[in-house]
Amino acid sequence: VVAKAEEAVVTPDAKPVVNAQKVTLAADAYFDYDKSVVKAEGKAKLNDLAAQIGNLNLETLVATGHTDSRGSDKYNQALSLRRANAVKAYLVSKGIAADRILVEGKGESELAVNPEKTAADYAANRRVIIEVVGTAK
Repeated sequence: VVAKAEEAVVTPDAKPVVNAQKVTLAADAYFDYDKSVVKAEGKAKLNDLAAQIGNLNLETLVATGHTDSRGSDKYNQALSLRRANAVKAYLVSKGIAADRILVEGKGESELAVNPEKTAADYAANRRVIIEVVGTAK
């Protein structure tokens, strides 16, 4: 049985439908304890990310900084924002438009590993999560 397709009704004030493919990429850039300097491993991931972004019509990029649970909430909030800004500065140095990059800090509010029991657990929480939204070129 073949169903008959419904005909589209087009009115004069109808706007054309644009099919855009949304692309979300994620990358983590890790940091040393109490630091906001992007480590070499993080720079390598950011280089890869910048190359992928070159294949997009970039709408926005959000860099969200995180910390481990050591330190006060107020201090960790500021540190997480410094980390997000460090990632932004690095991506700008790679040619990404600064006005397309938003930064936010989450402090220790969204731990990747909880509870933290080992040095590796603490290290995993010192990160910046990057979300990229754009359309494929």
